[in-house]
Amino acid sequence: MNNGYTRILTDGAFRETVRHGSGDYPFQYYLEDIWLFDFHCIDWHWHPEVELVYVETGHADFFVGSGSYHLKAGTGIFINSQALHRFQAEESTVIPNIVFSPALLAPEGSLVYEKYIRPVPDFAGDCLVLSPDIPWQSRALSELLAVFAAQDEECRELETLQHLFPLWKLLYENAPRAGDRSREKASVRAQAQLQIMLQFIHSNYSKHVTLEDIAQAVPISKSGALNLFRRVLHTSPVRCLVDYRLKQAAKLLAATDASVSVIAREVGFENLGYFCRQFKELFGFAPGEYRRNGRKI
Repeated sequence: MNNGYTRILTDGAFRETVRHGSGDYPFQYYLEDIWLFDFHCIDWHWHPEVELVYVETGHADFFVGSGSYHLKAGTGIFINSQALHRFQAEESTVIPNIVFSPALLAPEGSLVYEKYIRPVPDFAGDCLVLSPDIPWQSRALSELLAVFAAQDEECRELETLQHLFPLWKLLYENAPRAGDRSREKASVRAQAQLQIMLQFIHSNYSKHVTLEDIAQAVPISKSGALNLFRRVLHTSPVRCLVDYRLKQAAKLLAATDASVSVIAREVGFENLGYFCRQFKELFGFAPGEYRRNGRKI
């Protein structure tokens, strides 16, 4: 379960750094429990491959692009290439999933790729929820489950493709086609702006940082930064900054013997009491308790 991963590894632009599959077979199957990841979430990341997730047990909130979706057992979701996404759960939630390059199905530039493969990632949207209550989506979920089962077969690559093709055909025939290119470009621009501001937070969290500082990293207005964070990440820039500081503090508490007050200053908190209150609110432990008991979390 979780293939040895308990956190998502990304670069400065939030692109996932783990390679999915290989150059000659760009496909990877994962069996993961969101609850086992740090902070019970698969944090914000994106990748050039597409992803298909099935909720096997439990339920979770899926944040993709500017949308949020609460998915229960028996449902699934298609996540488009380069879409920023995050999953979080309040209990054990098992999500078998596959991440693969569409070029697995046909070489880029070929007739098949241009006619049938490219249109699916080009559809107007970051994701598509798959419900067992809708006939074509129910068939797509059945093919997805067959792909999972094929990973135990001796000829798993052939079995995988045997079920990926009809699944992709269902997406090709039913996924909404791209219509408003200006909206698509606006979405890409907003995601780029968000990534720049998040990079600024990650690079400067230990310093005195204001909302205006974060917004000027793009630059956009303070209200524009607020609206973008709330629309996509469902939080504020300052809250994101505080949470990132707290997570860095947790790492220092677990890895060093520095005092709580020293760690608070190192991660950018000027007021020790405020730091302790915020830390307990996020982790459920006071900093000292976390150091004693939280190293196992």
